[in-house]
Amino acid sequence: MNLQSYLAEYPRLLADPQIPGLITRLKDRIAEARDSGHKLMLAGNGASASIASHLATDFSKQGKVRAMAFNDANLITALGNDCGYENWIAKALDFYADKGDVLILISSSGKSPNVVKAAQHAKELGLYVAAFTGFAKDNPLGALADINLWADSRAYNIVECTHMIWLAAVIDLLIGSAEYSTS
Repeated sequence: MNLQSYLAEYPRLLADPQIPGLITRLKDRIAEARDSGHKLMLAGNGASASIASHLATDFSKQGKVRAMAFNDANLITALGNDCGYENWIAKALDFYADKGDVLILISSSGKSPNVVKAAQHAKELGLYVAAFTGFAKDNPLGALADINLWADSRAYNIVECTHMIWLAAVIDLLIGSAEYSTS
C-alpha cells in the first residue's frame, strides 16, 4: 500500500452512485422529524461513538435538529452493568426515544451486538433507523435498518472517515449550504 492508493479509496467510495439518493432520503426524513417535533439520536462504539457525538452537536447547532448521542460514560456503564453491555443502547432507547424519532446507528462491521440489538428494539418502538456500516454488505445492522449507507471497505479508518463525510453532508443539505456562519 502507498499513500496514493490509500487516498484513492475515498473518491471511489464517495462516487458510489447509490449514496446521493440515500443521503437525500435521510436528510428528508430528519427534516420531517425536526419539523414535526421529533428528535434525532445517534450511537456507536469507539470511533463511531465519537462520530455520533460530534455530529449530534452539529445537527443541533447547525441543522436546528434536536439531537443527542448516547455516549455518556455514566449511562453506558450503568446500563451495561445492570442490563448487559449488549443491551445498553436498547435500554437507553426506553428512556429517551419517542415514536417517530430517528435513530442513527454507526458500526463499521454492522455486527456489534449492542448496536444490532438497539436496531431491533428501535423498530419495536416505531423509530426510523438509519445505519452507517462497512465491511460486508450483508451485515445484520444494515438488514434491520430502514436505510443503510454502506461503505464498501474493510479498513476501519476509511469506513469511519467516509461515515463522517456522509453525515456531514446530511447536515449541510439540511442547512442548504456547505459554507455558513457558526455563530
